[in-house]
Amino acid sequence: MVYKRTHMCGELRISNVGENVVLNGWIQKRRNLGGLIFCDVRDKTGMTQVIFNDETSDELFALADTLRNEYVVGVKGKVVERESKNPEIETGDIEVIADELIIYSKSETPPIYIKDDDNVDDNLRLKYRYLDLRKKKMQDNLSFRAALTTLARNYYAEQGFTEVETPMLIKSTPEGARDYLVPSRINLGRFYALPQSPQTFKQLLMVGGTDRYFQIVKCFRDEDLRADRQPEFTQIDLEMSFVDVDDVIEIQEGFLKRVMKEMKGIDIETPFPRMTWEDAMTRYGSDKPDTRFGFELCDLTDKVKDCEFKVFTDAITAGGSVRGICVTGGSDIYTRKKIDKLTEAVKSYGAKGMVWIRKTQDGVTSSVNKFFTPEQLDDLADYMGAKAGDLMLLISDSNKVVFDSLGFLRRHIAGEMGLLDDNQFNFLWVVDFPLFEYDEKEDRWSAMHHPFTSPKAEHAELLKTDPHNCLANAYDIVLNGVELGGGSIRIHDQEMQEDMFKALNMTQEDINEKFGFLVEAFKYGAPPHGGLAYGLDRLVMLLTGEKSIREVIAFPKNQNAQCMVSEAPGLVDEAQLEELGIELKK
Repeated sequence: MVYKRTHMCGELRISNVGENVVLNGWIQKRRNLGGLIFCDVRDKTGMTQVIFNDETSDELFALADTLRNEYVVGVKGKVVERESKNPEIETGDIEVIADELIIYSKSETPPIYIKDDDNVDDNLRLKYRYLDLRKKKMQDNLSFRAALTTLARNYYAEQGFTEVETPMLIKSTPEGARDYLVPSRINLGRFYALPQSPQTFKQLLMVGGTDRYFQIVKCFRDEDLRADRQPEFTQIDLEMSFVDVDDVIEIQEGFLKRVMKEMKGIDIETPFPRMTWEDAMTRYGSDKPDTRFGFELCDLTDKVKDCEFKVFTDAITAGGSVRGICVTGGSDIYTRKKIDKLTEAVKSYGAKGMVWIRKTQDGVTSSVNKFFTPEQLDDLADYMGAKAGDLMLLISDSNKVVFDSLGFLRRHIAGEMGLLDDNQFNFLWVVDFPLFEYDEKEDRWSAMHHPFTSPKAEHAELLKTDPHNCLANAYDIVLNGVELGGGSIRIHDQEMQEDMFKALNMTQEDINEKFGFLVEAFKYGAPPHGGLAYGLDRLVMLLTGEKSIREVIAFPKNQNAQCMVSEAPGLVDEAQLEELGIELKK
């Protein structure tokens, strides 16, 4: 038997006083004061206080006395105004005097507390995720995510997009991360790959005349995890025919404007600012710059190229640079001990060390005093715009190490200084990416995005003569230092696609093996097309103020890519492996 509820537990207000209601939910807390039993009944919307008093029948009172935390119950009763109101909950003005109770199921003592501020270890939360999900914060996050995906579907349908599902079992193609492979039982020795994105298929949809496509789709990448990265994640993926960069951006700004208005109640201005990739790197040390605060990078290479500090001059001679940030008010906040911690932190980005310069009312001091005169240090401080009380942090190395280190430092320090306002939303387009990047590990040039990204029109000839200096028709949408999504205008011309493959030193055999089906399709007429994919998890994370995408995914993996609930990945028996023609190494 199930009581048919009339209200959710978080809905009742003072206007409901006098009504007979039915609630279903979990017991959050129970208190027996002798002749009075108080129970907080909870569901995804909130809690209502329910009372069993001395006017209740002996049988009902005895049943209520057996209630414990997390029992699942149904309650019938009348809403009354509370004498002692609770302003901390939305139902705090009322309570329900119970006249019927049913216990649907009992609960053992839970291994974690069911409350938002429980401070439980993350692995324990993930192991008992079905309990963790009972928290209002988690339910609110899931509801927010559901509302956002509904908004996305409605918006893109209004803009003439067709929702199309693309295959989950595909051929392995190089997309920048390791593939998850699925062995084929029917075709022994061959493997499917789980898609890192629907890239090639959405381009085939454009060849197929779909014109505007989108889907909300699972993607898979076998890579090291972090707060905003999971092995399986969700994209809002789209592609459009007969468009240029401005067309794609205009549609996306309309989408994000609606998201912010309907989901956050905030009117944001469009169009968003645009910044070239080169400006983003030289000013912020990152291709996803956080523009909510200052601490912009300052290039000191020319200022110190003739100094006596060998660390600086060696880096410059090797083709690197010397750059720094000026932390306003940082001198009083960052002691030598704290600076040493920052120095250790940047080593994970390849930096071998860090130079600090402190400006106070008494003058300028530095960790490299013996290599610079006081006048030289004063000159550097003035060049960086430092005032008394500021701290300057300098890195010298290859440009990549310098940018990565300072990009990390500026945002890390801003966080420590409380400068990252979660209620400020700075949207930004980063455009004009390099078409190619050098892969130091593999000692070769590779496509920064993928081999189907087109060069800017004015760089089309450079693709033949000087490809490594080509700029791409690519764009990323960035919010508060996080890449929400990215895309590009694709190559649709067969000759240009061949030039791209040549620049990547791909043999015809490589092309046929990895992309043969797409190249074949392009022989039959491909429209100019371009698109973009959002990281849905990241977007929800930022808009809900969470620090990790695990907080907005129902059943995420931990840092070792394990599902703590189902204990995946797991072992399989020998019979299954034999069917697949697979033998494991001992």
